[in-house]
Parts: sequence; structure tokens; C-alpha cells
Amino acid sequence: MDMKLAVLIDGDNIPSAYITEMMEEIAKYGNPTIKRIYGDWTKPHLTKWKNLLLEHAINPIQQYGYTTGKNATDSAMIIDAMDILYSQKVDGFCLVSSDSDFTRLATRLREASMHVIGIGEKKTPSPFIAACDKFIYIEILKNSAEESDSGTSKNKTTPKAGVDKLTQKEIKLISATIDDLADDDGWAFLGDVGNLLQKKQPNFDSRNYGFQKLTTLIRSISRFEVDERESPKGKFKLIYVRLKK
Repeated sequence: MDMKLAVLIDGDNIPSAYITEMMEEIAKYGNPTIKRIYGDWTKPHLTKWKNLLLEHAINPIQQYGYTTGKNATDSAMIIDAMDILYSQKVDGFCLVSSDSDFTRLATRLREASMHVIGIGEKKTPSPFIAACDKFIYIEILKNSAEESDSGTSKNKTTPKAGVDKLTQKEIKLISATIDDLADDDGWAFLGDVGNLLQKKQPNFDSRNYGFQKLTTLIRSISRFEVDERESPKGKFKLIYVRLKK
């Protein structure tokens, strides 16, 4: 059964150009039963959003900026999130913003056993990223969509604007995670490795480095070896990884 998600979007803080890719990404994790976007709809900078709301069935929430220098949109979104939490109608939240003001909200929702997915730009401050179970950069969603449109193979990567370089820091993180889960022969199930990487670093995503899947990222690093094993059910391969001896 799909996890029921409340999708709350900070309209003042997220470009409308990413909406299609963003909603497709959210659908991978659950059913977005509540979809709301917050902003002062009398302001011209939200005009582009207006044309997309009906298409994606997103409910606009009007919030006037009562005081100069204060973000009333943040407050309205936080209050709504708490109301939704207490209604017990959802299993998780998707907070779409690059604003660190939502750090405490994400923490509070997780304390209440909610699954919290964050989506924002690469400029998002690290405290908000760390407060989420998973954090996704919207720039990468755009790159993924462009690759699909152009027919680029999922097993290959092409240089894209905004793709990060894989450094020794990430390689050490992957190595340590494999070591944490390894059996006596050093092998670890890749699915478990991916889950633990996410817990250690919520914004870890193979797409950040130009790879559509964690498997292809692992294969690109000479330090690791991959073993594909037959599933007991025979429908698909089970992938295990270890550090080369």
C-alpha cells in the first residue's frame, strides 16, 4: 500500500519550472493525497505557478505578507503541517523549499514518526537537509528528465550542468557503509547499503554524481567489486558489493 504523503510547497522559494519532474519524483515514494502551495498570489513573481496548479491539482493557499522582512508563507506552511499531522491522515510529508526555516518542522514531524522528504535547490542549508529522512536536489530532477527525453541510456552518464564530482569523501562514505554491513567474506547487499547511506547522509543520491542508479555508480569506482546472484524467486538478480581485496 502506498504511503500517503502531504506535499507542502513554499511558492516563494521554489522555481515553477521544476514542477512536473518534482511531482513525478514524489510519486515514487507514495501517494500525494494532500498538495498545497503557499504564497502571496497577488504578487507578480508567482504568476508562472498559477498556470500549473490546475494541471497538477495543487491547492494554492493565499498568505499576505503582513510585515516587511518577515516570511508569512513559512508560518502558514508550518501551521498547516501541524494541523495535518494531528489529523492523522498521512504517513509522511514532502517539504518543498530551500529555506532553513523549515528545519525545526522537519525535526518535529520525524519525532512524530512521520517520514520526511525534502526537495530543494543545491543552495539549501545543511541543517534542513540533515533534518529530513531523504533530501532531493531539484536540479538533478531536471537533468534526469533531460536524459530520458534524449534517450540516454540509464547505465551511462553524460556530463550535465550541476552534476557534482565524485570525491574521496563520498567513496570513503560508501566504503565505510559496505564495511558496516559486510558478512564474513566482505559482501554486503546493495539494497541495504543504499538504505544505510540514506540514513547517514539524507542528500546522498547517485543522480547527484551523474548516475541514474547506485549500481552504476558503484561499478564506476575501481575500489569496489559487484556480484550478481540469482534471487530465490528467480525473477531478478540480487546485487552484492564489497571492497576489492
